[in-house]
Order: sequence, then structure tokens, then C-alpha cells
Amino acid sequence: MNLYHLRYFVTLAHLEHYTRAAELLSITQPSLSHAISSLEKELGIKLFEKEGRNVVLTKCGQAFLEDVEQALDILDSSISSLQMTGSGEGLIDIGVLRTLSTNLVPNIVRSYLDSHPHRQVDFRFFNSTGLTPDLIAELKERKYDIAFCSMMENEPTVEFIPIARQELVLIVPKGHPLEGRDNINLAESLDYPLIGFSKRSGLRPIIDKLYEQCGSIPKYAYEVEEDHAVAGLAGANFGTAVVPNMPILNYMPVSVIHIAEPSWERMFYMCTLKNVYQAPAVLEFKEYAKEHAAL
Repeated sequence: MNLYHLRYFVTLAHLEHYTRAAELLSITQPSLSHAISSLEKELGIKLFEKEGRNVVLTKCGQAFLEDVEQALDILDSSISSLQMTGSGEGLIDIGVLRTLSTNLVPNIVRSYLDSHPHRQVDFRFFNSTGLTPDLIAELKERKYDIAFCSMMENEPTVEFIPIARQELVLIVPKGHPLEGRDNINLAESLDYPLIGFSKRSGLRPIIDKLYEQCGSIPKYAYEVEEDHAVAGLAGANFGTAVVPNMPILNYMPVSVIHIAEPSWERMFYMCTLKNVYQAPAVLEFKEYAKEHAAL
């Protein structure tokens, strides 16, 4: 079905006059008549009937007009959106770990928008309650243009760009024997039950390795997946925990202790798929984020 014929049909339906419709469309009247005849032949119905010197829609034509106008509106909107995207504007979908959604990523996006006040770029955020493997899987399903999360090994189709460092700290509940310490050798926490991350978490092998350097693996009292849940259990006096030094700890009933030995910093990454088309708006934001990485 010819798209031009559909647009001709809509114009004629509103003007109800072949000559005026042809003039508005900048085509000849025979060309318009041929287009409408071809459309009616393809559909197998009459769309117009004569009424004096004018034409009016048949009942079938009226029903067809509603559907055609709705379809053309959707098509025109999609074309407009894609043209904006091609010119460096449009929509960017971002998947982000919850621990990064309160500070790091919102600050990068806000800074980008302030630096590009004339760009019509909208961001849609998906704050994941899952782990990095979930975000990477959804990135590969094209749910996001960009994901902010941890590094994953054996992901050859994903580009991991370092974007920020985050210190790992020991947290203890208020009233704990270690409360009030500024720094600690992690080995000193081995006598206390630990709230750990599940084995699916990218942090679990890192923390286990830190404790191995202390000579022993601690007793895990509980194992959960998400940073905030680990901190919440520590604040409720279920044990100590090694977690990223995230802003929310300042508002929780825990004491934050810097780990002097062995030290470690967690890296966060901006992730995109390799060898796939990325819209200009995505590429521009990606370059901006790389240049303003908090490293």
C-alpha cells in the first residue's frame, strides 16, 4: 500500500473536493483520481461517493479514515523522534545499580544537561534492585543504552569504561566494641559475625580475598544481595559488614571505619555494547561521562 496514497486519501476526505485537494497536494487531478482508484481497488471497497460537485466518505471510508489518521500520526511521531535522535537529541535509557542512583549517576546526568542547555535530550532511569549480572543481561537485551555497574569477566561484547572509585569500609552497629575507631586492620574484625554479600554479587569474591589476606574467612551470619540491605542488617545489630562507602551510611545507625589494611577500592563502570549502532545522543553523553569520570 502506497504511503502517499494514504496521505492523498486523508486530504481528500477533509476537503471533499478533487480539484482543491489536488492543488493543496501539488499534484494533478488525474493523479489524485488514479491514486484513490488504486487504493479502492486494493481494498476492494468504495471510499468516496459523489454528492453534487463534491465527494463524501462512504461508511467504510469514514472507518478507514480514523485508522489511517491514527497510523499516520504514530508514523510521523516516530519519524520526528528518530530525526531528533539522529541530530544528537532524543531519549537515552540508563540502567543503574541502586548504590549509584543516589549520587554518582544523577550528578553526571545533571552536569551533562547543564552543559548542553539547548539539547533536547531526555533520560529514562531504571534503578535496578538486582546485581551487575542482571544489569548486563538487560543491557544485552537492549533494554538500556548504557548501564552503570561493576566489572564482569568474560563479557567480550560489553565495553567497560571506568567511571568512579568507591572505597570499601567496615561498618558496625552502634554500641559495638569497634565503634569509634577511625581505621582498622580488617583482621581485627574476624572475631565478629559478618553480614556478607551473596555469591552472585561481584563484591563477594573481592571481600573474601581481603579476608584471605588476613589469614581467615569470617563466619557469615547472613548473606544478601544488595548493598543497602547489607547495611540495614548491620544497623539492626545482626553483625558487621564490609560495604562500599556510600552516602546513605551517613543516615544509618552504623559506625563507618576505614580499612587501613588490606586496602581496596571498588571500581564502577559505564557499560555499553560493542559493535552495535549507538545514536549520536548516546555517543555524546558517553564521551562527556568519560571526560568527567570521578577517578
